[in-house]
Amino acid sequence: MNKELEIWQFAARKLRRNESVMLLVVAESSGSSPGRQGFKMIVAESEMRGSVGGGVMEVKLVEKAKSQIANRKSQIIEQVHQKNSLAASGMICSGRQTVIFYRLDSSDLKTVRAIIRALRNYQPKILEISNLEFEILDYQAEDFDFKFKQSGKQDFLYQEKLGFKNRLFIVGGGHCALALSELMSKMDFHITLFDDRPNLNTLEKNEFVHAKQIVDSYAQIDEFIPAGANHFVVVMTLGYRSDEIVIRKLIDKNFKYFGVLGSAGKMATLLKNLRKENFPEEKLNRIHAPIGLPINSRTPEEIAVSIAAEIIRVKNEAA
Repeated sequence: MNKELEIWQFAARKLRRNESVMLLVVAESSGSSPGRQGFKMIVAESEMRGSVGGGVMEVKLVEKAKSQIANRKSQIIEQVHQKNSLAASGMICSGRQTVIFYRLDSSDLKTVRAIIRALRNYQPKILEISNLEFEILDYQAEDFDFKFKQSGKQDFLYQEKLGFKNRLFIVGGGHCALALSELMSKMDFHITLFDDRPNLNTLEKNEFVHAKQIVDSYAQIDEFIPAGANHFVVVMTLGYRSDEIVIRKLIDKNFKYFGVLGSAGKMATLLKNLRKENFPEEKLNRIHAPIGLPINSRTPEEIAVSIAAEIIRVKNEAA
């Protein structure tokens, strides 16, 4: 979110000075394209913020944006990352992306400020860009992150849900949670941390999460964590018993990812006990346990890397 905010704050500074800038947005991508849907840049005459994929492809787009800041309102450019293509980008990674160019001037400052407020306050809003309009709309709880329609060569409609596309719930605020929070805070996750120990040192030190919730008992955890297609849950409480309580409370909810920290032996015993009570095998099999990719991690920081890597893999499976 810091990166997204930085982009729009940079745009606001330029627009306040009555300078025009070019907004670049990857509207759609496929294959091995380095730019992914939603990637953004703001290009001014002498500097820029953000990225639409990097490399020689981005250099060409920036040069084009600078040359058009003075006179072009909107444009769509399709790039093919393959040699000898008519729309060759200069890269050979076998993919393609469609990039929107939209010129912003001082008349767009009000909308840019509204975007900044929405991002700062975690307000659900929709950014809408077309060949004619640049505006922010109220979110109607429709389940989408991005939409892109193109009805003609330069007639298009792009919509994006502003803010975090994913939510991470960490249950347990110890050293591993602190390391994981720091790592995941650099990605597109709204992070909520739970613990039942209000004076826990690592909880107080954790400045990386967006929300902290002290619970009287983990038996209440299901009241705070809703099911969701983009919801990721990591359980790392103080011990076996509290982990089991959390699992029992959350197992009937559907999450994108549900992982529990613990040794292979501990998790085998825990799951065996749940099977004896006839918990559905299908639901137990959804639990990532032991959590994280097997990289022989030892320290909290290494464990955090293994968990983050597994979460990213699951998040991108359908991408």
